[in-house]
Amino acid sequence: MLVDALPNDSTCVERAADGLREKLRQATTAAHRSLDAEFSDFDLTSLRGYRRFLEASAAALLPLESALEQAGVAHVFPDWPERSRSRAIKADLDRLDGVARPLCGAGPLNRNSVLGVMYVLEGSRLGAKFLLRSIAGNPLLERATRYLGHGAGKPLWRNFLLRLESEPVASDDEAEITRGAHHAFAMFAEAAARP
Repeated sequence: MLVDALPNDSTCVERAADGLREKLRQATTAAHRSLDAEFSDFDLTSLRGYRRFLEASAAALLPLESALEQAGVAHVFPDWPERSRSRAIKADLDRLDGVARPLCGAGPLNRNSVLGVMYVLEGSRLGAKFLLRSIAGNPLLERATRYLGHGAGKPLWRNFLLRLESEPVASDDEAEITRGAHHAFAMFAEAAARP
């Protein structure tokens, strides 16, 4: 696998932070903050709030992951089966009697938009660690944390960054990657705003 062959030292990640990742971070800061504000309205300490959070997350995640698979994400990220969280979120929803109602409109993706969408999905793992703290101590909710805990202890973010920075991109490519990231943020925002 390509990911297994990537260097594991922290200097590679530090160099990666200076390139495309930093450009994406700057270009999507407002969308990221807005989405965080939308999702902060969910009360993750209650069954109803946590279930609603999972339903909103699934509404965006499921069509985005489906679009990634149709676009051949496994050619870019050979460890895609390790990264996909669709099964995890469906299992959590089943445990809490939640319902997945996927949004329409993930649309066809090209290689650049795959990278942008993956930036958002992989970055959301970092926030998931903090969200897990909100439900700690509630045995009912703790039984439904496959989605939030997915990939814990694995270097998925670091390997994603290494892959992202190894992509040969021109300014047009960067614009497409950024549009892909904005599209993913917009889908999550739409899902969070649904009644």
